Amino acid sequence: MSTIVFVTVVRHHASDAELALAPVNGEALLTHTVRGLLALPDLDLVVVAAPERCADLFSAALSGFDQRCRIVPGQSLKHAFDTVESEIAGNPVLLVHDALRAFTPPDTVRAVADAVRAGSPFVVPVLPMADTVKVTDAAKVITATEDRASLRTAQTPLGFTRETFLSYADKPSLDGAHTVAGHPDAMRVTTSFELKLAEAIAVAGKEEIL
Repeated sequence: MSTIVFVTVVRHHASDAELALAPVNGEALLTHTVRGLLALPDLDLVVVAAPERCADLFSAALSGFDQRCRIVPGQSLKHAFDTVESEIAGNPVLLVHDALRAFTPPDTVRAVADAVRAGSPFVVPVLPMADTVKVTDAAKVITATEDRASLRTAQTPLGFTRETFLSYADKPSLDGAHTVAGHPDAMRVTTSFELKLAEAIAVAGKEEIL
């Protein structure tokens, strides 16, 4: 069963695509994301959906990677899938990964893919909610404390069968997904503080290799 990863910028802000190009230990955040994925030998293809305005910069950040990395201009998941569909045989595991979650551990990626292979059609890595969650009213007054026992924060990669991927690409929602354990290193890097943490993770990883 082949495994294909679609790397996209999950937009929360207009500047998120540019954040994927932010330097971390001398390389773009996106470079770290894709390198980490390509280090997994059981991934057949990494497809990077590059926003049109950043397509050339994304290409430059990923130059030199092997043929398993493909850049597709346009941020639509459906467009990225249609571009490579002829190369996807059988019933693949399809993963969708946020470009800003550059240091997601390999074990997390494998856990998501393995859960799909084991029969779960839609899989999301999650972490328990650590903070106390309060409910406020229209006047910004706290009115209740939310029970966090069943609350989780979602990460990526998301894992799919072909059918559930196409459904998600048409109408994104995490409802009905099976969950596996996420990891703190899979944080979404968007703030200056998170960039400093990412820098520390990158340096630590490089020292381990050396």
